[in-house]
Amino acid sequence: MNFVKTTIIATAALVAVGCATDDPNRRAKAGAAIGAIAGGVLGNQTSSKNGKYVGAAVGALTGAAVGNYMDKQQRRMEQQLAQEQANREISVTRIDEETLKVNVSSEVSFDVNQASIKSNFRDSLNKVANVISEYDKTAIHVIGHTDSTGSNSYNQQLSEKRAGSVARYLSQNGVQRDRMRMAGRGEERPVADNSSSSGRSQNRRVEIYLKPIVEGRENDAFRSPI
Repeated sequence: MNFVKTTIIATAALVAVGCATDDPNRRAKAGAAIGAIAGGVLGNQTSSKNGKYVGAAVGALTGAAVGNYMDKQQRRMEQQLAQEQANREISVTRIDEETLKVNVSSEVSFDVNQASIKSNFRDSLNKVANVISEYDKTAIHVIGHTDSTGSNSYNQQLSEKRAGSVARYLSQNGVQRDRMRMAGRGEERPVADNSSSSGRSQNRRVEIYLKPIVEGRENDAFRSPI
């Protein structure tokens, strides 16, 4: 018996009990119980298969609150990552009103051709995880990129593995898995010229995009920003 069926049966039982009792507050109590169960149903309606967000597991923002929410999240992220930004290890950029990008250089996060996070970079990712956990009405997209060295298929796989490593680490440090989506773009989206070592270094990166979950258009938050 699945969760929804169990919930329907439990709800029916509560209604029956509430109607049968002589308790003068029976309607209010039954209503509160049904509401709690309904909330549980909504909280379990996130589909990991198609990437759509069906229920309000962590709640949603009203449209009017989005700008202020993202402003505060950006300031908090910049504050926590001030040292990393000064060292050019991480950059925090506001793409538009509803999208914040945290760009992570692979030079400090991964060894060459490896997908395991460097131990000395974990403190920085802990800071990212703490802010993301604090702002829980945010969807997180973790996207890996490589330079053009190597075959297309190898680069695609490496970018996916690196995105997966970052997402797993965030999950292990308190970020809800259902809030995250991960993908690899291989060498498809360079930000610099791959003909120079400096350019290739910039192209090897992991990007973390933060998008607000807005009431009435929750699925938009879980669509890939790139």
